[in-house]
Amino acid sequence: MDVMNSMTSMMTTMLAGIASIALLVGGIGIMNMMLVSVTERTTEIGLRKALGAEPQSIQLQFLIEAIFLSLIGGLIGLIGGLGISWVVAKIIGFTFVPSSGAIILGVGFSAAVGIIFGWAPARKASALNPIDALRSM
Repeated sequence: MDVMNSMTSMMTTMLAGIASIALLVGGIGIMNMMLVSVTERTTEIGLRKALGAEPQSIQLQFLIEAIFLSLIGGLIGLIGGLGISWVVAKIIGFTFVPSSGAIILGVGFSAAVGIIFGWAPARKASALNPIDALRSM
């Protein structure tokens, strides 16, 4: 029993480490995508700021985009994970019972990654000088 508990604990720790690395890599990917989006839309940001948009509204726009990007990735991962789990359960003869707590946790972590890694590009977009941004046309 002690050996089984030890192995279960070790597997849980290993899977948590792998998941942490995957979330970090996904977050860096989201940050890079959002930085490219800010760079490509510099003129739009400058025009919005010149017309009176508040920095908070620009920051919120890019933050929402980052959250949606991460949620779409999270939902694709959720569907893929549920599909693979269902297939494996059918192959080995187990009943497939998805955990609603795990689903909520996964989607929540996905949104958190979008918020954490999307904040810096959103902040950069909201801090652009409108004159410099319009000059980049």
